[in-house]
Amino acid sequence: MQPFVYDKAKYHDDTINELGLPEEHAANHTAFFLRWLIEHSLMSNFFETEGADVVKAFRNGQASIHDVYDWWDRCLIDEMLSDEGNAFAQSYFDFERGEYMKDYARVLQRDLPSEFHVPFTEANYQAIRGVIDVRYAAWTQSSRP
Repeated sequence: MQPFVYDKAKYHDDTINELGLPEEHAANHTAFFLRWLIEHSLMSNFFETEGADVVKAFRNGQASIHDVYDWWDRCLIDEMLSDEGNAFAQSYFDFERGEYMKDYARVLQRDLPSEFHVPFTEANYQAIRGVIDVRYAAWTQSSRP
């Protein structure tokens, strides 16, 4: 069975090149969400075991979230998430049905030309983190499996 792919940064590489942005910008929108998932312990045992060194380095402040995402070949797939993490991601992060990219555009992109122009900064993470926290709290009240 093929894993469910939430996003791959390489899907966005051509757009990033056309816009003349740094390569990491292809990953930023997913890196914000991945950091939130890690910080909320919504990752799978597989993720924690297979990526133990880079995850430990991230948690110790010795690696960035982009280092973690790069270790996973710049992909976010279902095998990386716990059951609850997958259920929430399928509800919220899904690009077609979820609200994440709408929240991302409203909170972070604002007047920037595209979602890819949003830099990964601590201030931006804290801004989107608060929104994801609210969405997760609402989801746990109504949809938690």
